[in-house]
Amino acid sequence: MADRPAGRAPEPGDRAPAARPTAVVGVGAGRGVTADEVLGLVRECLRDAGLAPCSVRELATVDAKRDEPGVVGAAARLGVPLVTYPAHELARVAVPNPSGAPLAAAGTPSVAEAAALVRGGELLVPKRKSARVTCAVARARAAPGPAPPPPPAPPFLPTLTPTPTKGTVITAMDLSTDTTAAGAAGGDVDLRHHGDAEVRGRDDLVDLAVNVRSDTPPSWLKQHIAASLDGLAAYPDGRAARAAVAARHGVEPERVLLTAGAAEAFVLLARALPVRRPVVVHPQFTEPEAALRDAGHTVERVLLRAADGFRLDPAAVPDDADLVVVGNPTNPTSVLHPAADLARLARPGRVLVVDEAFMDAVPGEREALAGRVDVPGLVVLRSLTKTWGLAGLRIGYVIAAPETIRALERAQPLWPVSSPALAAAEACVAPRALAEAGHVAHRVAAERQHLVAGLRALPGVEVVGPAEGPFVLVRLAGAATVVRERLREEGFMVRRGDTFPGLGPDWMRVAVRDRPTTEAFLRALPKTRPH
Repeated sequence: MADRPAGRAPEPGDRAPAARPTAVVGVGAGRGVTADEVLGLVRECLRDAGLAPCSVRELATVDAKRDEPGVVGAAARLGVPLVTYPAHELARVAVPNPSGAPLAAAGTPSVAEAAALVRGGELLVPKRKSARVTCAVARARAAPGPAPPPPPAPPFLPTLTPTPTKGTVITAMDLSTDTTAAGAAGGDVDLRHHGDAEVRGRDDLVDLAVNVRSDTPPSWLKQHIAASLDGLAAYPDGRAARAAVAARHGVEPERVLLTAGAAEAFVLLARALPVRRPVVVHPQFTEPEAALRDAGHTVERVLLRAADGFRLDPAAVPDDADLVVVGNPTNPTSVLHPAADLARLARPGRVLVVDEAFMDAVPGEREALAGRVDVPGLVVLRSLTKTWGLAGLRIGYVIAAPETIRALERAQPLWPVSSPALAAAEACVAPRALAEAGHVAHRVAAERQHLVAGLRALPGVEVVGPAEGPFVLVRLAGAATVVRERLREEGFMVRRGDTFPGLGPDWMRVAVRDRPTTEAFLRALPKTRPH
């Protein structure tokens, strides 16, 4: 049996993972069925088949159920595509357990068994029934080839990527998901694609892809870091920096863990905590999900809707999720969720991870949870690399209950943060630095307002708002493909949005820069129109 991640309890049916998922779960469902009802029967069938949820390749059903919220939500929470078929195609599949009711209602004697077997394969679990759900599990013969992508729409036209037609694979989406684009839920996105990949090796481009503040680090911080180099012969001692961070947030040092950037903290959480049902709220920074998957966890997604402004609805998160990860303000949407809504996600037995990497870019840090000790299971991550230009030095920290900090610390290697990074951390939480960061946050807010106004004045461009981070999320046809490439030709690089789960090829993220850079970008963007 394959090694399990440290601290993760075995589940019934755990086995060595296959090279790729091979199980197809067919479902039939009554109108108004909930995702919990569907998932309850699906998991029962998987246990009987001796399979773990990570063995599931897709959830399959009849076309008439493609928009049934409970079915769509179940696929999203499993993290797999929802595949639908016309009733007449399912009617041609020979099923071992036919029934008259589905034949009359859907035109096939068993939606669940026919959907599981439509591509051939071996039936592992025959049709099972609950009050409003039927389920069957099959092992497919071979994975289907990817469907050809739709041709990109011309930029600056209001029509976005079309809704999928019948018989196509619809990436799993939850009740809170925007359904405007095929593949938009991100079932096959590259979770390890980040903004630095857009500009690596291209010093000739104006960087609007990376969210690190330009013209940083400031000279005083560089001098402070340089002064620490005289102590490089000694092993790093993080006690002073840890105490400084704790004092900055009004907590005891035992509640603070210094890390090599916030990204290391996601890896530590994935490896150290014995969670069974982790949920990541998307769209957001993809490293938390990537780290959890690398540690062997099956990750479920809650996808927020563009139609709702990507606002969080705490009720969309499954009640039994024991790890929930959400960003605030969220990258890439720039949405700032109310602290009260985030606190509603907390409950005994759950770890609530709030990524506040960009909170210091919000004037007054309103809606921050860092320093709160009254929220059960709260873990707050902070980064010092964005505002202070320290991405190459790697410094961040975690604030959590002492027992959580101890568990994460045990998963860290010795001396994980270098002496120069510790010196930077201590300096960046000092009163002088906090005052400077506050001024910067107000200046960024003004520059962002100018950028948003300029973008909204262009035809066919939508900006997610109100934006509160040092970046904005923009929707226009072909943004991640045609527009992005033509912007490169004009000397600008933006962050493609189609690698964020929940977004698609019509999205891009643009960093907030100074007024002259923004004006030049706004002049270049209309040139990406087709001639």
